[in-house]
Amino acid sequence: MKNYLLKFSLKQKFSAISLIGFSCLLGCSMGGGSLEEIKASGKLIVLTRNAPTTYYFDTDDHATGPEYDMVESFASSLGVKTEYKLLSTVNEILEALEQGRGDLAAAGLTRTHVRKKRFRFGPVYQEVAEQVVCHKNGNIARKPAGLVGLKITVPEGTSYEESLRLLKVNHPSLIWKTDTELNSEQLLEKVWLGEIDCTVADTSIVSINRRYFPELVVAFNLTEPRPLAWAVRRTGSGDLQKAMETWFKEFKAQGEMDQVMERFYGFIEKFDYVDTKVFQTAIHKKYPKFRSMFEEAAKRHDLDPILLAAHGYQESYWNPRAKSPTGVRGMMMLTLPTARSLGIKSRLAPYENIMGGAKHFSWLLEKFDDAVKHPDRSWLALAAYNVGRGHLHDAQNLARRLGKSPHEWSDIKEVLPLLSQKKYYKTLTYGYARGREPVRYVQRIRNYRDIMEKELGTNNDPPTNSK
Repeated sequence: MKNYLLKFSLKQKFSAISLIGFSCLLGCSMGGGSLEEIKASGKLIVLTRNAPTTYYFDTDDHATGPEYDMVESFASSLGVKTEYKLLSTVNEILEALEQGRGDLAAAGLTRTHVRKKRFRFGPVYQEVAEQVVCHKNGNIARKPAGLVGLKITVPEGTSYEESLRLLKVNHPSLIWKTDTELNSEQLLEKVWLGEIDCTVADTSIVSINRRYFPELVVAFNLTEPRPLAWAVRRTGSGDLQKAMETWFKEFKAQGEMDQVMERFYGFIEKFDYVDTKVFQTAIHKKYPKFRSMFEEAAKRHDLDPILLAAHGYQESYWNPRAKSPTGVRGMMMLTLPTARSLGIKSRLAPYENIMGGAKHFSWLLEKFDDAVKHPDRSWLALAAYNVGRGHLHDAQNLARRLGKSPHEWSDIKEVLPLLSQKKYYKTLTYGYARGREPVRYVQRIRNYRDIMEKELGTNNDPPTNSK
């Protein structure tokens, strides 16, 4: 893996984003108004941070992220537009909120007793536990008492500090440092580099980063799951808080919250240390041989080249001579009939096979009607590539029967496993299918794609502390 992975990836873009956030503090409009004032101004000013658990830019330079998606929905319900002020730390966000430089803080904030005295909080949208993280070959604390004597650092102003203070009551010798500049992702990297023994981060951040720093281990949970929520100022009538609660009930009832969680966390599966290490090695040793082929195929068929390459790895581990017991062959594991229909003469020729796989995947993408939007269209097409278009069509029909959406992956991935149950498959056109396989198949491809983006420096943002 590249040295100092993520720390320097797209450094110039991060600097630009930081400058945007700073300039907003100096020159953008103020916030902290009442609901009536927000509606009158036509603008909701949001304080947040640049992180994949909050707000970031995708590979097409479009704003995205779980907090972003939720905020946009909330603002729409109010009939106003959004203005985002990007700050670096939790302390800066909370201070800016208190000073009225924003209307609400949406930054993965843990709702703690201390913070509740300073702010009003909206509805809980997620729960995370805080975890002690160490290096697998270093000093590992398996219980709280084991932290005594270790070199521990956490970001300043986070809920992690509060948790450690509570722990210190029963362990007076416990000592840690707080860092005013580094966030959780950077401190996890310092653990990985062996510069500190342990740090603390929440479950979602740890799950994402262990795929980039596989030598990290979770020593133990420091807390029980605790709520994340948006924060607003305590002054005023609390009408903005009430508006958030009203909006969230509808947002959750319509399944929108589940879709947000699936979109940004659904691909993160149980951590596999060996698989991750093997894949990281393959990215740097095997992928360069085939990179131009994947990029040419993706360009020809208007596909995401990283997704296509991740798809190829899931199929064959980038082995041109791969063969399955069922007879599919090559980089994209094409059946003989499919290869013939695509005009492929040799399934063992990597260029031909990659081109054929890209063309077949593109064809599957086009088979969905306009109601299937991206990225769900990609996930459904990948599932069809694995299990067959007929079985995927069965799953869509079954979803309709069960009152679920046939167009959204968050619902289809729950329906697909039912294709192996007799009471369902006997009523379907294409019958039995091992429906759990395409679900895991899509999750693994999404996971590989995410790791590749970080390894190759093609994504706009490394995971950072969301506390």
